[in-house]
Amino acid sequence: MIPSSLRIAVLLPCFNEAAAVAAVVADFSKALPGATIYVYDNNSTDRTAELARAAGAEVRSERRQGKGHVVRRMFADIDADIYVLADGDATYDATSAPRLIARLVEDHLDMVVGLRVDQAEAAYRKGHRTGNWMLTQFLSSVFGQAFKDILSGYRVFSRRFVKSFPVLSDGFEIETELTVHALELALPVAEIETPYYARPEGSFSKLNTWRDGFRIFGTILKLYRSEKPLRFFTAIGAFLALVAIGLAIPIFITYLEQGIVPRLPTAVLSTGLMIVAMLSISSGLVLDTVTRGRREMKLLAYLSQPPPKSD
Repeated sequence: MIPSSLRIAVLLPCFNEAAAVAAVVADFSKALPGATIYVYDNNSTDRTAELARAAGAEVRSERRQGKGHVVRRMFADIDADIYVLADGDATYDATSAPRLIARLVEDHLDMVVGLRVDQAEAAYRKGHRTGNWMLTQFLSSVFGQAFKDILSGYRVFSRRFVKSFPVLSDGFEIETELTVHALELALPVAEIETPYYARPEGSFSKLNTWRDGFRIFGTILKLYRSEKPLRFFTAIGAFLALVAIGLAIPIFITYLEQGIVPRLPTAVLSTGLMIVAMLSISSGLVLDTVTRGRREMKLLAYLSQPPPKSD
């Protein structure tokens, strides 16, 4: 049951979605009668903004291209108790929104992710499905198992989450960043299966399997480096140290047997690699302390927001 006193905002980032946006606005308006529908137009060259406004949405714009920029602007501008984030391409099921919100409210969660269950072969391209699985497995191994679909764009948030989340991504890596933020602060989250549909005729995906896949993978590595610096730099240091030891063993054996160092450049290289390995591990120790302080600041920003309404 969703309390009627809660202010619900539906956030729809859109770029050239004229073929779908009117239907999406209408579906969410029907599913959530008391919610305010916001369409953020991201430099569309078609009639997206016009059709969204005619359908009853409040239309705003973000000139910097990229979904990350749009979400940053949305989270900064909109004040609500519950936020529903979905793409404006008619692939997500609006009728599932009350279920997601009810789970968020009843269990006092900060984020509920719509686990996509494709309803048609064309809804989820094989390359995207494989890439999503690989990235999800990698993220789980780094930050712990919590989600089955880290790239889902269908999410419901508490005000606490939205107003304490530092959006750093520019593009489609935003979903990965949202997931890592929740995992790092050990926020209460859940995942609920929702239908995932093929795009309507005339609507085209802006995702590129390889380009955006590499960008998301790069984002995970950056987040791993910034959130787990001790592990990251210790792994690099350990690898360099092993290489240095491998190069040094033959030289050391020759020195013990003959009393000479026949390969001086190799000896210098081995010494240099070992020095870099120690520096890498030392950097990890220092950055781990900095990261702990930054994580505490994020948690304080989260706790500074009032808790969700209980009525």
